[in-house]
Amino acid sequence: MIPTEVGVVAPIVERWRYRWFGRLAVSDGTHDLVLPMTGSVAQWFQPDERVLLTLTSDAADPPDFQDFQLWRPVEHGLLPVWPLWQEETRYERRSPLTGAPLATYRLLLREAARESDFLAIVELEQSHYASEHEKVARWTCPEDGTTLDANTRPLCPACHRPMRFSEILGSTRASRFLVAELLDRQPYEPAVVGYVRIDPPLPIMHRRLPDGTLVRHIRRLVFPADWLEPTYWPERHVRLLREHEPYRDPDELWALAEEQALAECDTQAARIARVVIHPDYRGEGLGHTLVSTALRWISERRIPEMRRPKVLVETVAMMARYNPFFERAGFRYLWDTASGRPVLFFGLTPDAQTRIEQFIASDPVARQHRGQLYRPALRTAEPLAAPIRFHRVRKVYRRTLDLRHLAPELQNVLRAFGVERRVIETVVLRRLDLTIEPGELIVLIGASGAGKTTLLRLLWGAASGKRSPRLTPDGGRIELPANTNAAALLPGEVEPTWGREPLLQRIVAATGDAVAAMELLNAVGLSDAVLWRARPNELSTGQRERARLALLLAESPNLVLLDEFAAHLDPALAGRVARKVGTLLRRLAITAVIATHRPEVVSALQPDRLLIVGYGGVIQGSSPQ
Repeated sequence: MIPTEVGVVAPIVERWRYRWFGRLAVSDGTHDLVLPMTGSVAQWFQPDERVLLTLTSDAADPPDFQDFQLWRPVEHGLLPVWPLWQEETRYERRSPLTGAPLATYRLLLREAARESDFLAIVELEQSHYASEHEKVARWTCPEDGTTLDANTRPLCPACHRPMRFSEILGSTRASRFLVAELLDRQPYEPAVVGYVRIDPPLPIMHRRLPDGTLVRHIRRLVFPADWLEPTYWPERHVRLLREHEPYRDPDELWALAEEQALAECDTQAARIARVVIHPDYRGEGLGHTLVSTALRWISERRIPEMRRPKVLVETVAMMARYNPFFERAGFRYLWDTASGRPVLFFGLTPDAQTRIEQFIASDPVARQHRGQLYRPALRTAEPLAAPIRFHRVRKVYRRTLDLRHLAPELQNVLRAFGVERRVIETVVLRRLDLTIEPGELIVLIGASGAGKTTLLRLLWGAASGKRSPRLTPDGGRIELPANTNAAALLPGEVEPTWGREPLLQRIVAATGDAVAAMELLNAVGLSDAVLWRARPNELSTGQRERARLALLLAESPNLVLLDEFAAHLDPALAGRVARKVGTLLRRLAITAVIATHRPEVVSALQPDRLLIVGYGGVIQGSSPQ
């Protein structure tokens, strides 16, 4: 159908629900229409503005959300405004050994439009920012207008009905949200696994040099001022309005200032203000995927204000010091703000990219960091100097059965099955010859009781020098290189010690470096910053399991022995953690012997060798593809 040019009469926005509902009144001079859309889109239109509208052939009267398309005339064409932008993508996690896909996520990345989208954002926000004193959301009762700040949907204190979502605290009227919806998910998996918040650029930015010198309005020295101005700056409008109406109600004054700021904002830049990934999916590359997709959204739809074309994207993110996903998406680090927060930029056009590179090449401080902020802190271990060798190793367990301490009737039951006093000997390892090469990742599989844990115990005994009967062979010998530095996680037997310190503090104490500590926590699937503040008794069983794994790796070993390290994790999470642990072990050149009975762990680890333990021996198995 041919679009019809219509004029904007007015946006109709109810502040308490504008994020997920609004309307735009339009007219062609003869007919008036009210188009439903999100208020976060409708608020950017001005009365008398001309737009192009197409109604579907079966449009309702009045139109519904899916019954129309809307464009904004721009230079050299039309800018799509409604329906909202979305993009389906597949993200593959590939094997570091073969390059074959290990896991595939099908994602729908789209602008947040439903109340349920913002409820999911509230849940994600709590992983980072919620506390007893800082709430993440504002809620409104549509019955009586009561508002309340809370982390979860509260009941109205006046009418006792569930309140409705109103706002993400810390965001602005100008903010737009892109969510990542997980398609083909299991019933226990979250619908929304991450989001990005896009804002106009900051109104003011000063730079602090390493010697403390302040460079005011630093961006004007690198980019044309009109790329970043006029931006969304309601505080400036409040000051101007207060000069003329000093006694006006502050809430009314602020609302009017916001409307004026929305009308004025018209930049060629945008700012990524927040990127949050669900804790169970961090470390899977989704942060990089979300940022890269957000850049396309900004460019294609001129987000957030949908006016001039975008040429530049900035982000001011302390998190970028500890996670490289912005840099992986192509952002370059230029400077620190006056408050010490790093600023990174991405050029959407060749001109913008050239200005970024010219600054890095010419600025004395930037020439030193070369546009790179994140520096990996975990260091490669000193590799084992020689192979580990088992020479004709034998291990036998002896048990004595004695019925004398049982009640007479129970003794009779056991005797009926031929159970009497006797000594039972079980040969677990029978003249085992085995060589483990430096840097190998070996997985042990086999039935329960087959000898997987026994083999790990003997390795730990040889590496640690402990001589208890359980840790020493009954025959043969085990040779380890002199530079062996082993760490073991054999639950209930050998575990790293952890007192009462918060988790992050304990890992930093072990590594001596905060960045290294965060890398380890991310690698074991403990990427939720809230958990970094937790003590042992504040973690679930599965979280404590992963915390012990991080503590073990913090000891900088070159030999790691693990027994069922993912026993308390669901299959999907166990696979994700195993994938990240396997990648980290290889990156750090650590030799690893890991016992497990879980196929998803074996597959995710991608072992160099799969050994089947049983019947007193060890045989080579087929590694999973």
